[in-house]
Amino acid sequence: MNKEFILITGASSGIGKEISIQLSLNYNVVLCGRNLEKLNATKLQCSSENNSLIFQFDLSDCSNIDKALSKFMRDNSIAISHFVHCAGYMKMQPVKLLSLENLQQTFNTNVFSAALICKVLTKKKVNFSSLKSVVLISSNISDRGAKALTAYGSSKGALDSLMRCLAVELAPAVRVNSVLPGAVRTEMTENIFDDQEIASRMEKTYPLGFGYPTDIANVVDFLISEKSRWITGQQVTVDGGRTVDISG
Repeated sequence: MNKEFILITGASSGIGKEISIQLSLNYNVVLCGRNLEKLNATKLQCSSENNSLIFQFDLSDCSNIDKALSKFMRDNSIAISHFVHCAGYMKMQPVKLLSLENLQQTFNTNVFSAALICKVLTKKKVNFSSLKSVVLISSNISDRGAKALTAYGSSKGALDSLMRCLAVELAPAVRVNSVLPGAVRTEMTENIFDDQEIASRMEKTYPLGFGYPTDIANVVDFLISEKSRWITGQQVTVDGGRTVDISG
C-alpha cells in the first residue's frame, strides 16, 4: 500500500525538524524550508523506509507559493494527505520600535503562507481531494499577552482564527486543529534561555518545566492520525501547565 504524504513547513530546525523525523517513520514527508543545507540534514535523519522530498521555499515571501507548490507536486507526481505548518518567525520588539517590515515578515511566515498552502491543497485539480488533516503550530501566547511580542503574538492569534474558519469550511473532508506550545527549547528560542535570569524566572511558572520538540511532535502525530478522527477546530495547548498556573 502506498503511504500518504505529509507536507511539513519549518522542517529545517527545531520543532519542525523533530516532527519531520518522527512522522517519517510511518509516512512519506515533504520537507519545506528556505535553507537547503539544513533541509538535507533533516532528510538524513528521516527514516529511509519512506520517501523524503525537499521543497525549498522562503515563506517570508509567499507571493509565489501557489505556483511553486503546485509545480512541485506535479513534477513529483504526488498528492498531499496532511499538512503541518511549523514555520515560524519571531523577533522580539517593543511596540515603539515596531516596523511594517517586521509585521509583514511575521505574518507572511506565520499566517499568510499557511492560508495560501491550504488553498493549493484544497484544489481538486492539484491535490485530487487528497487532503485529510491540517495541523497549525501556534503558541500559548495566541490568546494572551506578553511584552515585546506584539507582532508574534498577534500573528499566532490570527493563525488560530484561521484554523477555526478552515475547520468549519473544510469539514467533513478535512480536519483542522492547532497546537499551542509553551516554552520549548529550540534554535529560535535559545537566545531567551541563554539569559539565566529570564530562564530561571520563566521556569518557575511551568509546573512541568520547559518542553522539548518531541513533546509537540507526539501531539501532532496524534492529530493527523485516525485516533483523532472526531477532533477539529480545536486549540490543543501543550505547555507543561503554564497557562493554568495562577499561583502568582
